[in-house]
Amino acid sequence: MATVLAIETSCDETAVAIVSGREVKSSIISSQIPVHRQYGGVVPEVASRAHLEIINDIITQAMVDAQLGWEEIDGIAATCAPGLVGALLVGMTAGKTLAMLYSKPFLGVHHLEGHIYATYLSEPTLKPPFLSLLVSGGHTSLIHVQECGAYKTLGETRDDAAGEAFDKVARLLKLGYPGGPAIDRIASQGNSKAFVFPEGRVSLPNGGYHPYDASFSGLKTAVLRVVQQIEQTGAPIPVEDIAASFQATVAQALTKRAVRCALDYELDTIAVGGGVAANSALRKTLTAACAENNLRVLFPPLKFCTDNAAMIGCAASEHLALGNTSSLSLGVHSRLALSEVMKLY
Repeated sequence: MATVLAIETSCDETAVAIVSGREVKSSIISSQIPVHRQYGGVVPEVASRAHLEIINDIITQAMVDAQLGWEEIDGIAATCAPGLVGALLVGMTAGKTLAMLYSKPFLGVHHLEGHIYATYLSEPTLKPPFLSLLVSGGHTSLIHVQECGAYKTLGETRDDAAGEAFDKVARLLKLGYPGGPAIDRIASQGNSKAFVFPEGRVSLPNGGYHPYDASFSGLKTAVLRVVQQIEQTGAPIPVEDIAASFQATVAQALTKRAVRCALDYELDTIAVGGGVAANSALRKTLTAACAENNLRVLFPPLKFCTDNAAMIGCAASEHLALGNTSSLSLGVHSRLALSEVMKLY
């Protein structure tokens, strides 16, 4: 098992972890949510600066918590794509510097591959092939995980990602940032059947609907129209009911597509990753549907749903064990298809 120090700075969490295979030796996450909340969303330059200010301290703390010396570290990894370019550069520069300083191999890791590997941290016996449902603020995808580095996207969102829709609806309902946790909390007090919202099916040119792709922009617009109609009557906005109905619709849309995709491709396991994997309605709805269809569903621990370095380290550890390493000339990418992950090595 390769022991890797991993760095994750793709967006608004500064994270460092030390992972040996699928065992987490240490994991430090410094969230920037309080910094960005005043702006209602992530400000790229502010995020980059915040990463720069704290990265050295977190690296030191991760080493202390793991109780390891640099001679016991087999490699250094950092998220290189996709993400905010300035933020990625902070982590990549720190990782490359450590690799050169301590003569360690360096690995640039794809952020989405990290989310796939988050489930491995709690399910050490998990092996491909399986279906990964990645749901976050920037991505909503159904991915056939064939082996390490071999991924085929079977379905994705055509517009807003699920997490993005949560943020936008939370802003509309004046629930603050980040939207996912805020909606999840208040939805528990509402009636999920109070409003009927569209699940956002994607039409095909020859008629019918794409079975695995999703669309959430129409759902967001439907919520907006309901709020506007109620405002025109002068009645108070039933925030709890709207939040619960919206959340239930997202959970149902994701569940239908994931279960159908798994059955069609004869995959018996669905592993969920990304920030929306922490959503209580999705966990409940997908778990029930999988039980009805004799499928296994796996969710990472809540601490590994949002961005973290442990998932990056887990992916890097397997790549390193397979002999995959990256050049120190590797750059960062704001966008990079998961299918191109092996180009990083």
